[in-house]
Amino acid sequence: MQSVQGKEAMASQSASPVNYQHLIKWLLLATIGIINGYATVLMYARGETAFALLTVVLTSLALFIFGSKKTYAHRYIYPGIAGMILFIIFPLVYTVGLAFTNYSAKNQLSLDRAQTVLLDRTFQSGKSYPFSLYQDHDGFRLTVKDGSQLLSTEAIDLVSLQPGKLVLSSIASAPGKKEKIKTIISNRTVLNGVDLILPSGDAIRMSGLRKFAAVAPLYTLQEDGESLLNNKTQELLKPNMEIGFYQPVDADGNFVGNTISPGFVVNIGTGNFERIWKDEGIKEPFVSIFIWTFVFAALTVLFTLAIGLVLASVVQWEALKGRAVYRVLLILPYAVPAFISILIFKGLFNQSFGEINMVLETLFGLKINWFSDPISAKVMVMIVNTWLGFPYMMILCMGLLKSIPEDLYEASAIDGAGPFQNFMKITVPMMVKPLTPLLIASFAFNFNNLVMIQLLTEGGPNMIGTSEPAGYTDLLVSYTYRIAFEGGGGQDFGLASAIATIIFLLVGGLALFNLRFTKLSQD
Repeated sequence: MQSVQGKEAMASQSASPVNYQHLIKWLLLATIGIINGYATVLMYARGETAFALLTVVLTSLALFIFGSKKTYAHRYIYPGIAGMILFIIFPLVYTVGLAFTNYSAKNQLSLDRAQTVLLDRTFQSGKSYPFSLYQDHDGFRLTVKDGSQLLSTEAIDLVSLQPGKLVLSSIASAPGKKEKIKTIISNRTVLNGVDLILPSGDAIRMSGLRKFAAVAPLYTLQEDGESLLNNKTQELLKPNMEIGFYQPVDADGNFVGNTISPGFVVNIGTGNFERIWKDEGIKEPFVSIFIWTFVFAALTVLFTLAIGLVLASVVQWEALKGRAVYRVLLILPYAVPAFISILIFKGLFNQSFGEINMVLETLFGLKINWFSDPISAKVMVMIVNTWLGFPYMMILCMGLLKSIPEDLYEASAIDGAGPFQNFMKITVPMMVKPLTPLLIASFAFNFNNLVMIQLLTEGGPNMIGTSEPAGYTDLLVSYTYRIAFEGGGGQDFGLASAIATIIFLLVGGLALFNLRFTKLSQD
């Protein structure tokens, strides 16, 4: 009997730490849920609906996996799943979503936020009054001159002064030492929040470093909750939901006149995609850049493969002495960081002081405009990218050459075949099948080779007569980058997202084709 009771006591003692651990786990999960829930509410209140939804998804998934016994075994793959959602799925979905909006540098706010910004604007509705800041033993005083009359506030402490109203009263003379302009500048934020009340009861507000003026709200919200009345011009403004701006309307309700910034984000459907095909200032450079992108990627793969395969065959030729030294020298371009090599080539191809032009001018009398002539710029880009890419192809080919049975070459030698016949009849056919998926991957990489173009030419030379900045050496990815961050009419993130969506579909199609081809090769 005692042994049974002792076992029960030991069991209860051994079970208590488990319950304690469960309590800590649930407290931790509850804390995470509460903190992330509060952060979600704040993001949603600020209009960041997408990020609020992302937080909800990641938090709910974490609570589900770590809180349930059935899914607790999946806790080790949660970081990978969360990373995939955070860095792959969410940016992709967010970019596609932006492609159907007018989101840009001028249209970033929600309608409510844009309305609030406009309602906070004021204009000078009356005459202005010069003012000065004086200091005496009691503190600082603001003085305003109204004609021949001098008005002053009571003594104030600028450090603890809160936004509000200060009453002006008439005084006979200056109330102390006049402060310099730098004191006003250092306290400008505080002074901007103060309204001075004249003896007549009118309020004036700081409108410059040396004057106060009667101000009034520039816009007044109308009864419909959306329209705004311009108190200065008496124009009625309404939100134009097609372009995302407030705009004046006529008596019939038609939009007229200029738009009022800031704009707000609206859904425009397929408008950005239609601009690509309908706006000649976008369509022409887009088609040209689209063709050049395919040509650039295809020629890069072709040139790097040809050079890499030939060099791999040469450095593995047994009759060649010093093969190891040649192999190391040819791999060195791959070991040097690409951005260093690109910047070095940018100096070598300099039109005025570059060594390449110096050699060409000395030998052939040529001085090529590498960065200003479209054809020369494209040739330069191909030369540099081929230099950067051939070592990778050479390494791949060296490995594949080792996998070709020597018996094939021995049998070919017996039949009297030479090196060129061996290369064309044995080497190339044996390497095409395993190389094809790698060549497709190389094509996809060069299709999106932003670093190369941005560091070497920045897309130049620029095309003339385009709606958005575009250059002759731009790839689709660099064209998208320039639209998003260098747009002349405002950084057009919506249009850039539309082009990025097209790029994703193209590269995604290449990836699916690559997977399909690899599967067929394995079968």
